[in-house]
Amino acid sequence: MKNIDIKSIGRRVIKIEADAVSMIENRIDDKFELAVESILNCPGRLIISGMGKSGLIAQKIASTMASTGTPAYFVHPSEAIHGDLGMITNQDIMIILSNSGETSELIQILPALRKKNVTIIGLIGAKESTLSIQADLFLDTSVEKEACTLDLAPTASTTATLAMGDALAISLLELRGFNKENFAELHPGGILGKRLLLTIDHLIHKEQSLPFVTISTTIKKALLTISEKGLGVTGVLDEKNQMIGIITDGDIRRGIEENYKDFFDQPAKIIMSKNPKSVTSDTLAISALELMEKHSITSLFVYSNTELKKPDGIIHIHDILKLGIR
Repeated sequence: MKNIDIKSIGRRVIKIEADAVSMIENRIDDKFELAVESILNCPGRLIISGMGKSGLIAQKIASTMASTGTPAYFVHPSEAIHGDLGMITNQDIMIILSNSGETSELIQILPALRKKNVTIIGLIGAKESTLSIQADLFLDTSVEKEACTLDLAPTASTTATLAMGDALAISLLELRGFNKENFAELHPGGILGKRLLLTIDHLIHKEQSLPFVTISTTIKKALLTISEKGLGVTGVLDEKNQMIGIITDGDIRRGIEENYKDFFDQPAKIIMSKNPKSVTSDTLAISALELMEKHSITSLFVYSNTELKKPDGIIHIHDILKLGIR
């Protein structure tokens, strides 16, 4: 094995690809602006297509577009010439990706796209090529050389094309006023989606799971209630069935340490904390978690209606943490 400087190879590749992206920056011109405006005003969908490595980049761009507010999907050109052209309408815009500009599968679908009056935006790496000439808008993604030592494997060219696609996507994002809440709506299963959208109404314990005792209940029975419900707390109700306090297992431990006479036979009210923290069922899970962390508590009683005197739910900190939103 030859003595090869691996770090130098890695640095050279990064430098070549960084230079390729830098060149793309200088090509953000009036045609780029027209491309963005065309997509923004498109009444249909954005279709993106490419073969081979360009096809993989096309899929990534389509995914980025879709997740940032621009309805888009990938169509494989080989499938398009065998029927999937039916997925494309005259309301759509198509972005085609090709480094050579001579991708035969894309060239074959051009007549059908013309017949449908589909606007074609080309992210093409060759200026005087069939696809760059045929495109309604040609965005130059050419590079001086690939990062591949043989100058064969698509490397710098795919990086440059991806950067151009990202530039289009983020320009559209900003023009649409797309914000974190919009992003979360499209990513409900992700951490951001959960942080911005998930409310506690689907997480709370209700009915038979609720821990309650009355002010006259003995501390012993209060402890048994806390243990039975497994939430580390119990609410305390007055004669009108209104919650007026809370007892935690910590309150009981502290009571034992203070050596009350016949402690476990005393009424629960002597160790309860008044005005317990609570939230409504439409509270965001992340907000409930922040409230618990702020006050160093592990549970919050929940009201589905602010007019209620007695909470109809409770949430424990573990119910939120297990969702992984922290």
